[in-house]
Amino acid sequence: MRILGIDPGLQTTGFGVIERDGQHLRYVASGTIRTTRTEGVELGNLPARLKILFEGINEVVERYQPEMAVIEIVFVNVNPQSTLLLGQARGAALTALVTNNLPVAEYTALQMKKAITGHGRAAKTQIQEMVKRMLQLPGLPGTDAADALGLAITHAHAGSMLHKLGQESTLNRKQHAMLKAGRAY
Repeated sequence: MRILGIDPGLQTTGFGVIERDGQHLRYVASGTIRTTRTEGVELGNLPARLKILFEGINEVVERYQPEMAVIEIVFVNVNPQSTLLLGQARGAALTALVTNNLPVAEYTALQMKKAITGHGRAAKTQIQEMVKRMLQLPGLPGTDAADALGLAITHAHAGSMLHKLGQESTLNRKQHAMLKAGRAY
């Protein structure tokens, strides 16, 4: 199964693509979609920046043909304006994924950090190092790409267990979200 991870951000959105074959994971690609240094797009032009994110994710999906997508659940920041802007970037990313008919799973940063490093307060450098080791990469991925790869790895391991759990018992979405603090569509 090919899994696309998305770490949404208004300035920089990270993406990472992996393949899962049983318990084995293989790196396919990773990178970032940037909206800050685009010719003809002003920093304050939110609709144009959201369009860049939407089109960039569509391009990634078209190029790498994932079967599943995973996106980070946005946390509420100290600054409400920043949270709203991040939510709009996440919305553009989600729209691109569902427009391409991809099933989408969601995990919090805390869930991903626990899955990748073993604790929820891991630093960006720890995520990068563990992703490098887990996927046997020759160098460290960028921070946003590492988070996206971490989300894909998290789903590669946890997603199959959640699927099996769903088959064994009837879970309604609210119960599942309350128990796992995550969502799946």
